[in-house]
Amino acid sequence: MSRIKSSSRYQTAMVTGASSGIGRAVTRRLVGEGLRVHAVDRDAEALRNLARECDVETIVIDLQDTSGLADLFKNEEIDIVVNNAGTLPGTGTFGERPETDIDLLLDINLRAPLHISHMALQGMVERKRGHLFFLGSSAGRYPHPNCAGYSAAKAGISMFCDALRCDLLGSAVRVTEIAPGRVQTHFYRTALGDATAKEKLYDGYRPIQPEHIAELIGRAMTMPDYVDVSRIEVFPTDQAAGGSHIVRYEE
Repeated sequence: MSRIKSSSRYQTAMVTGASSGIGRAVTRRLVGEGLRVHAVDRDAEALRNLARECDVETIVIDLQDTSGLADLFKNEEIDIVVNNAGTLPGTGTFGERPETDIDLLLDINLRAPLHISHMALQGMVERKRGHLFFLGSSAGRYPHPNCAGYSAAKAGISMFCDALRCDLLGSAVRVTEIAPGRVQTHFYRTALGDATAKEKLYDGYRPIQPEHIAELIGRAMTMPDYVDVSRIEVFPTDQAAGGSHIVRYEE
């Protein structure tokens, strides 16, 4: 498959959680922009399906241990990193959830993006070229019930982005956090199951679609080099930011 010539000075990208939902939409968007994309996920079969649809290089890895990505950053000039992979093992009050949730939530939602960013930054700073994207959440910006551990991890991502921009001043490396409200993906299937998630979260509502997030990332990365879209909070029109309040739309 021939590649489209990239429309920006960025040539190579890596996307985590690339096999479904937002990660899949972002991967397809970046390929469409002409970038060479390394698609990272733990689901080997889903990655194979993605590779049949678009020209990507797949990496199967569980991000509770990111060390397997070290060679990629040593051997490749990665211009864009999209830290998209996330997990929510269950919902409920913090005291009700098993203690094992804590490490899983922090490993995937916070530690992995920090480790990956650390691997990426040396090359980006040396080349004076790079863009780090982080999928945050409205839960990291505003209090949401029944997901305190997840909120803590996403709040950590949000503050990390702010502090990292301070560290990177003068390097030309950009940092963008995307903090969405309700997006229609399979993210809640572990916590609620597909059928329950569809009934409680999506049926009758007008949630954001993964392609909308991909569009925002596409726009941010193609802004002039001296423009850094630092944070985008994006919600369904029918959702208020505080407390995750969303209503069903009626004609």
